[in-house]
Amino acid sequence: MSKRFVALGDSFTEGVGDDDASRPNGVRGWADRVADVLGAADPEFAYANLAVRGRLLPQVLGEQLERALAMKPDLVSLYAGGNDLMRPKVDIDALMRRYRAAVARLVNAGARVILFTGVDGGDDPVFRKMRGRVAIYNEHVRAIAAEHDCVLGDMWNMRQLRDRRMWSADRLHLNSLGHTEVAISVLEGLGVEHALERALLGVAPLVDRRVRRAEDWQWAREHVVPWVMRRVRGESSGDVIRARRPELLPPS
Repeated sequence: MSKRFVALGDSFTEGVGDDDASRPNGVRGWADRVADVLGAADPEFAYANLAVRGRLLPQVLGEQLERALAMKPDLVSLYAGGNDLMRPKVDIDALMRRYRAAVARLVNAGARVILFTGVDGGDDPVFRKMRGRVAIYNEHVRAIAAEHDCVLGDMWNMRQLRDRRMWSADRLHLNSLGHTEVAISVLEGLGVEHALERALLGVAPLVDRRVRRAEDWQWAREHVVPWVMRRVRGESSGDVIRARRPELLPPS
């Protein structure tokens, strides 16, 4: 059983979309759920979460990797690259060379590593355009996971995550239902028993095309336009955010 779990990454691992005012940064997320289960089984278990929303892959590795290694973790999760794939230009092969080297360092330091593929956004008219990039990224991740015997959270093949009801209003971040699905996948990959329950949503209700179009326009105004404006100004949603669990502590 793991004693020291350190989570690295961006908004996905920080827990954005899963609002919880009682927790640092006002979010919970899949990593907290995993840590809560692991901590319940071992009073000596400790957990740190260094993830910060908006971070690109080089920033995640540059800001978080050395801090994580200094904690001597025996379990590390790493997800980064999603924000890079959303940029107009990206060298996926170059990014993944850095990613592979980081995973090798973590494994060589004695940590069991959890990696993730990107979600299949093929059902969304906006994110469908990124599908090819995400597929290439995922093939790199699968190869790295196989090479280093990592636990793989294969979100591309988690078909339930294609249900919009698993996502927050911004359509970029999972809500509490989606984060719970990811936590279950991770715990099962680790071979850890848990009491988390999957959501039984049933068939999604049909939405009139005009209503759907109106919802898409509202989403664009409230979420896409501000995101684009931040890119134009060279800003990030994480510029004023700090890691919410920068030290190894018992999960709360």
